[in-house]
Amino acid sequence: MHWLLRAAARAQIPGLAGLNLPVDAPPAESWEMITRVAHVPTRELVVRLAGALRLSPADLDLLDPPAHPLIAEKLARKHHVFPIRQDDRALYVATADPTDLRAEQEISFASGKRVVFQLASYEEVSEALSAAFSMERAVEALLDKVGSSDADAVRLVEESAPEEVSQRDVEAAPIVKLTNLVLVDAVAQGASDIHIEPGGSRGGVVRFRIDGVMRQYMELPPSAVTRIVSRIKVLAKLDIADRLRPQDGRARIQVGEKAFDLRISTVPTHEAEKAVVRILRSDTLRSLDEMRLAPPEMLRMRQLLSHREGMLLVTGPTGSGKTTTLYAAIREIANGEVNVMTVEDPVEYELAGVTQLQVETKKGVTFATALRSILRQDPDVILVGEIRDGETAAVAAQAALTGHLVLGTLHTNDAMGTVARLTELGLDRATIAATLRGAVAQRLIRRLCSDCAKPIIGPLYADEERLAEQYGTPPTMRAVGCKRCANTGFSGRLPVVEVAVITQALSDQLVGGASANQLQRAAIAQGMWPMRSAALERVSSGETTLHEVERVLGDPSREDGTPMREMSDTLSEPLEVMALIDPVAQAPVVSRERRNTADRRRGARRRR
Repeated sequence: MHWLLRAAARAQIPGLAGLNLPVDAPPAESWEMITRVAHVPTRELVVRLAGALRLSPADLDLLDPPAHPLIAEKLARKHHVFPIRQDDRALYVATADPTDLRAEQEISFASGKRVVFQLASYEEVSEALSAAFSMERAVEALLDKVGSSDADAVRLVEESAPEEVSQRDVEAAPIVKLTNLVLVDAVAQGASDIHIEPGGSRGGVVRFRIDGVMRQYMELPPSAVTRIVSRIKVLAKLDIADRLRPQDGRARIQVGEKAFDLRISTVPTHEAEKAVVRILRSDTLRSLDEMRLAPPEMLRMRQLLSHREGMLLVTGPTGSGKTTTLYAAIREIANGEVNVMTVEDPVEYELAGVTQLQVETKKGVTFATALRSILRQDPDVILVGEIRDGETAAVAAQAALTGHLVLGTLHTNDAMGTVARLTELGLDRATIAATLRGAVAQRLIRRLCSDCAKPIIGPLYADEERLAEQYGTPPTMRAVGCKRCANTGFSGRLPVVEVAVITQALSDQLVGGASANQLQRAAIAQGMWPMRSAALERVSSGETTLHEVERVLGDPSREDGTPMREMSDTLSEPLEVMALIDPVAQAPVVSRERRNTADRRRGARRRR
């Protein structure tokens, strides 16, 4: 007997006596026949059948949107199911055939959660699939939920008078409301960037970058993508008629009581335009103390900032927090007694008591020309947003040689790679040795969510055991996931830095032609804590995980093939001479702390 007939018999559904339903009848045909013959309304039929099957009836009017991305449209249509909601352990799915074990297995594998089926009629599931995965209807449903308060939530602030907030009349066009909704949700979720990406006839997507990781926010039909990009271009005062050339602009908006600066970039693709909106938040400006650097790194940073001439460079890839670190350094220096000037592209945040210049390449204002102009303004400290060409590097070195402290950013993989990069830009090693006071390499790693992270009790998982063996550091906390962190297990980011102080010994090796690897080893011997070791300290203190360290820093082996665990054991050995070579105060204390860390790691491996 067909499972629907067995359930109907147990539920005592009237009108089904004598109904002949083949055992292998497909769900669509079975449900159509049952609902047509039964003498009860469809919803009552579902409730009574669910009780007979010891299942919960699916309520498709109470849906949890974050659960939708866990099942792709192709998989949902294949098994005719629809995700309803999720919790920390399970995904609740509406189905018209709860006997389909293959569907349960494939959904569990795709979502990474235990699947709990809830019963719905075939027609109810069909309507839910059409409403969710028809892009036109999805946009309409989304706009229906956007009230006038959401349309009012985003206000354009005129660049000419940022102190006066101008309120535009609420436009009735639905696309304006949808654009405002995207901006409001991006701000609320703490996104640093919004990506509006076309996808041809399939439509497009809106994605947010949150804590350095891309997350899909919504799918849109092609027409909606084009109109949202046009709306974004209007906010930035770009030419919406020109869709064949890249354009850059800016805007200032107010969401609620807070103002945000937007940096907007559009590029033409073979299908349509793609737009990226960077959200700059003044509340992310931090002092050095608020950056929560480890005490040894903080000591060395402050030692470098005590110089009154020379160059201090912060290195790392795009999005590694270099500008935030430089701004924290400027806030430390700008005490009203020195003249601080900056050259940036763009000026990301306004700093009190600091003169900031914006690079305007189209008007002939480059980093190099702006630097030359600044030198006639009697500066004490100069910040160069990015040293990207030989001319800028030469002017920055000239400024450092003539009694100015120059702070800047550079793209290198580690601290001592700064030397090789400056050499590539045309500076000779003697000039680098005479001007470079220090280099700071930096990355950002995600911080464990304080609401859901759990201490590791008992044996490690297989992947945790593998990473613990590679790194020589056992993890202490495990990411879980909750509503606050959008089930990622992480909330916020932490800086991981290595701070190299150019001592006389390092300067001599630099002039002597030492390679970047040799300089890196010498810097470690003189007390520099490598970036990977600093990241492992974050793991030991329970702030992040080994998986996150591997995601950000990659393979834990050095170029010479030495595993990280062997490297960490040897780091403490040369630190005895640190006080003799490196003039950093409290150097012997730093050596003891780091030697104890290596001892703890060796002990942990022996226990395992």
